[in-house]
Amino acid sequence: MNIQKMKSTVAKSVDAQGGKLIALSKKIHDNPETGFHEVKASEWLCEYLDKNGFRVERGICRMPTAFRATYGKGKPVIALMAEYDALPGIGHACGHNIICTAAVGAAVAAKAAVDQCGGSIAVLGTPAEELYGGKAIMAERGAFDDIDMAMIVHPDITNVTSARALACITLEVEFIGKAAHAAASPQEGINALDALILSFNGINSLRQHINERARIHGIITRGGDAPNVVPDRTAGSFLVRAADDTYLEELKTRTLNCFRGAAMATGAKLKYKWKDYFAPLRANATLAQVFAANMQALGREMKPIPDRAFGSSDVGNVSQLVPTIHPEVAIAPRNVSLHSAEFRAAAVSAEGNRGLLDGAKALAMTAADLLADRKLVSRIKKEFIDAG
Repeated sequence: MNIQKMKSTVAKSVDAQGGKLIALSKKIHDNPETGFHEVKASEWLCEYLDKNGFRVERGICRMPTAFRATYGKGKPVIALMAEYDALPGIGHACGHNIICTAAVGAAVAAKAAVDQCGGSIAVLGTPAEELYGGKAIMAERGAFDDIDMAMIVHPDITNVTSARALACITLEVEFIGKAAHAAASPQEGINALDALILSFNGINSLRQHINERARIHGIITRGGDAPNVVPDRTAGSFLVRAADDTYLEELKTRTLNCFRGAAMATGAKLKYKWKDYFAPLRANATLAQVFAANMQALGREMKPIPDRAFGSSDVGNVSQLVPTIHPEVAIAPRNVSLHSAEFRAAAVSAEGNRGLLDGAKALAMTAADLLADRKLVSRIKKEFIDAG
């Protein structure tokens, strides 16, 4: 078996699909759908995979826009994760149209490796990454139980072998006070907005005394109804992040104490709920090196896995279950920010299309490496077990 010839074959397959993949990416980009509402994107991706010989299961994990498409049978099962949700108000400013089309293009290209080496390729359609962490839900519901390793490629402003991500959890809070006329009888009221503002001040003070890599940030989602009425109900949404779960647990307690203290100071009643936990992303170094070598063969210089983690992702939950990588491919200049109008434009630019095709090729070539070399698969799994 000539692995280099096989990798050349899968790369050429991506090129052969190039026009269709770019058209599919643009169609999804031009029809943005937010989390759990990705009806068109999910169906278009399923149709593409179905037409290319994949067995498609729609609505998996009790999620209507999630899907699994499989080619081949037996081990190893290599999963390519597809994201296709857009951001509210700004559309595909995170380039998920590139993520999903790269995944399906790579999967179709990797069929040649499956036919020659055995094993399976699975595309997992994972909705609602931006707002609800669809992969975390799918992981809880068993979507990755038979997967041997998982990969996703994300557009960015640099070429990175694999990202790291912070553990993250959402805190939803509500203060309940007592309404009163703010001028005539303020003494009769209990100000729920004061409680929320005191909480913000407490968090601002706490930030000075937490680990450098930890983060706490949030917004007021309800601040009151009228300026001449003492607010009797306010609400906010906050994110607490840390490099590991142990410190996240500590930080949860310290963060919540800011709200408890504000409730005691004002007399408002506090209600709260923790939800949407994202685990820290454990990037598998061996798998990342294989991917980086393939991307470098395509002419992209890859930066190593960073020491520090920035942001959070539901891919982290997957990485706790199976060896996982989250490489990034540059599609825009360094001065462009993700989640911006400029990055949205880059996601369908010529450079965005090049990133899409390079990402699909590197994924397919890496899948070929894994399917052709079972010792490599064993080394990757050993690293994952040893690191756990």
